[in-house]
Amino acid sequence: MARPASPQGLPATPEPFGARLRTWRQHRHLSQLDLADAADVSTRHVSFLETGRTNPSRDMVLRLCERLGVPLRERNALLTAAGYAPMYRERPLDDPAMAAARAAVELVLKGHEPCPAIALDRHWNVVATNRAAQALLASLVSPEQLADPINVFRLSLHPQGLAPRIVNLAQWRAHLFARLHQQIQATADPLLVQLQAELLQYPAPSDTEQTPLPGELLGVVMPFCIQTPQGQLSLISTTTIFGTPVDVTLQELAVESFFPADDFTAQVLRTLMHAAANTKAE
Repeated sequence: MARPASPQGLPATPEPFGARLRTWRQHRHLSQLDLADAADVSTRHVSFLETGRTNPSRDMVLRLCERLGVPLRERNALLTAAGYAPMYRERPLDDPAMAAARAAVELVLKGHEPCPAIALDRHWNVVATNRAAQALLASLVSPEQLADPINVFRLSLHPQGLAPRIVNLAQWRAHLFARLHQQIQATADPLLVQLQAELLQYPAPSDTEQTPLPGELLGVVMPFCIQTPQGQLSLISTTTIFGTPVDVTLQELAVESFFPADDFTAQVLRTLMHAAANTKAE
């Protein structure tokens, strides 16, 4: 799949602490009074913090971050802007210190076989897959389309990716955009905003009729229906995240696990997994 060049980054969040705080308050659609009440401080104090007339204590930075639901990565940035050392570590998943977390992710991925499962970073790039996911994707797209880094949104919606094979593309596209919008609202990540803009340039299906599908429970479960050489598969997915992360990488890591929505899909997944295991043994 042709990979478009990454667009130029959006303007970075202003460096001063006060400007960063104001950006997050406005992103959460809160007034200074709302934030003051939530943080148990005066509106005047919030105003002075945002204008730089008052320097926050370290505890105040953390309290405001907690009330605003700021992700760990941005909490570090706010601490640094206020003149304090970052609190949360960020290490790649292959760092020796992350061995326990990596083992937990691999355990979840392997334990989900013969059903596909993938681990994703904060930008929806694949960082790990189980053998079932590898086997399924290998049967649907060329090796060139699976070159690193694989972004699951691009792979799903690009006309040279999985999009032509997705039976319910209109519904699945709407589902993916809803998830992306939700994450943008939570994190204010400019790279996700760029990704959203890029995906909107991809051709949209002409049939946008949101008719219920077999296995769809009125917005609760959205099946992923895809045409394969073996026939039409129907999958549903769940997302697993670390419950109490104190590391930036772990907070931003998610495991997407797919389950068969019917007996035929379950049988095809078992067959693909068995064939993949025999090929590896040879």
